[in-house]
Amino acid sequence: MARAPQTIEIEELPEADRLEGFPHPRATKDLFGHEDVEAMLGESVAAGRLHHGWLIAGPDGIGKATLAYRFARHLFANPAERQSATGLAPGEATAATRQVRALSHPGLLVIRRAYNLKDKRFPATIPVDEVRRLRSFLALSAGEGAWRVVIVDSADELNVNAANALLKSLEEPPPRTVFLLVSSEPGRLLPTIRSRCRTLDLAPLGREPLRRAVRQALAASDRAGEPSPADWAVLERLARGSVRRVLALDAGGGLALHAWIETLAKGLPAVDWGAVHQLADELGGTAAEQRFELFFDLVLDALATWTRAAATERDGDDPHGIARRLVGPARLATFAELWERVARAKAETVALNLDRKALIIDTVRELEAAARA
Repeated sequence: MARAPQTIEIEELPEADRLEGFPHPRATKDLFGHEDVEAMLGESVAAGRLHHGWLIAGPDGIGKATLAYRFARHLFANPAERQSATGLAPGEATAATRQVRALSHPGLLVIRRAYNLKDKRFPATIPVDEVRRLRSFLALSAGEGAWRVVIVDSADELNVNAANALLKSLEEPPPRTVFLLVSSEPGRLLPTIRSRCRTLDLAPLGREPLRRAVRQALAASDRAGEPSPADWAVLERLARGSVRRVLALDAGGGLALHAWIETLAKGLPAVDWGAVHQLADELGGTAAEQRFELFFDLVLDALATWTRAAATERDGDDPHGIARRLVGPARLATFAELWERVARAKAETVALNLDRKALIIDTVRELEAAARA
């Protein structure tokens, strides 16, 4: 009797730019709020005057990577599919769409931080070996009239050697090759890289495009229902036009973390150290990666908001008057410097894999000291 064929399950590896529980940007169906940019790129392709390098810049989570993958699908589609497309979307059933989503198109190369199976973590930067894959990719002969697309997501994460290696390919690209560099902080890139690209500055999403994008992501996830009107009002204020930020806050318990930070700030310089140690225990392990990132994102955002509100004497983003009580004119420099120290300490902790629990406790100590200054 013949044995049934053995089924081999292939583990889906984590991706640094994917929010857990939601589709990756390349699998996002519709892009909202950037229709003018899509139209300009489509017209450039149709007119045969497409620049070889594009720097897609803007805040995190507003659709930059989604735009890059949609543009790749558009270039890989056949002329008839392009003509029938809405914006840069050639259709869900096309071969180009399926291959880009599966990262199996021979004309596509994605440069990013790859998950390390041995260490069970992502490297802090994109190493030069990742960029060196360009050599063999660009050496392959493309089919007649075919495009090749290189997506770097994100270019901010290139280390120095990787950035210089990328620059060499940007300086002398083969014909019909397009580089799409996704960047939240384009000022950190080499000036020579920026000078060889055309910059697309994507703006944060307005209220209606943001809501439509969030609804689309929730519908494609395993989460049920939308945030309540009361929760949505807080999420929208904290998100600042970022879809990813809304989803991360909603799915990762961000509203509870935000409330925790506000409670801490209202009580400063007094601190409930039992609550601090409990939170540090919850967020200090590797299993809480996204909540740890979210916590420090909220802490840094709160520090920036309080400092800005104290400097401008406008309380629109500070409904509880924390800035007026905690910062005020006398402590502006103290809290501005505190933001820099916390951001630097958090970056070093992640890069060097240091004690995350200690970082959370030290951050609260710094807040306490700033409040007493």
